[in-house]
Amino acid sequence: MQAVDAVIRQSLHSEVTLINTIGGHIISGGGKRLRPALVLLSSGIFGKIQTQHHALATIVEFIHTATLLHDDVVDESQMRHGKSTANHLFGNAASVLVGDFVYSRAFQMVVKLQNMRVMEILAEATNIIAEGEVLQLLNIRNADVTEQDYLKVIHFKTAKLFEAATRLGAVINNANHADETALAQYGMRLGTAFQLIDDVLDLSGNVDQIGKNLGGDLSEGKPTLPLLIAMHRGNEQEAATIRNAIQHGGLDELPAVLAAVKATDALNYVRDLAANEAKLGVEAISHLPDSANKQALIDLAEFAVKRDF
Repeated sequence: MQAVDAVIRQSLHSEVTLINTIGGHIISGGGKRLRPALVLLSSGIFGKIQTQHHALATIVEFIHTATLLHDDVVDESQMRHGKSTANHLFGNAASVLVGDFVYSRAFQMVVKLQNMRVMEILAEATNIIAEGEVLQLLNIRNADVTEQDYLKVIHFKTAKLFEAATRLGAVINNANHADETALAQYGMRLGTAFQLIDDVLDLSGNVDQIGKNLGGDLSEGKPTLPLLIAMHRGNEQEAATIRNAIQHGGLDELPAVLAAVKATDALNYVRDLAANEAKLGVEAISHLPDSANKQALIDLAEFAVKRDF
């Protein structure tokens, strides 16, 4: 991961000062670097980690970073990981354009790998992520979103890049089709579990640990799964309160919404769903030979569900 960080810093460099400034801000932003770690862990199951693996892990992180830059503009976010977002510090225009730079730099690096299969996986993933972003936009302030609709959004928007990371790790070290598919399934399940717990923490986390204020998704009118479950399970007044909060955004009714979420045990429902996703992900790779890398993937699935940040 230290080698990947070095490639990230080197590859983000530009002759344009503002790109370097925003790039440095992103790099030091406190992200977990999960997606590049998944590339390396998956690759390591099938062989040695070499320079091309560091490049591929960086490419995946750049795609993730570009989506965050654009997300924060769309969501008008002011804080991520306890720090001011790039759009808050440098403005929306700079954030969008630097996000474009990071995307295009990622694909410059992909071309250098000279691996058509890798290009296919990343091209498909970025396209599906974009579709997920648009689906989420269509769901804003829509309290009638179903659980299935919501899961589709997170499969597209979040879990797809997890899936691509683990699939790429297998592909770059010439794993067979069955093992590639198994790791892709693990990545999709892990990414789904991870996003579900993010949704739980948005309504229950410690502000200092999660690095943002509670109810951030609600303030933007996002109908996350805990809210949808609480609205479905709650009494007439609780359902009306949550529906109104989703439809109008803002946090005026946050205490009443949190009370309804707690009363309906919605958070535990979502936690259980996340735990099942993680379990299915681990089962998908159970046939792989035991190794430190495989154990790390198992541990990561457990962390994704039990974390509090």
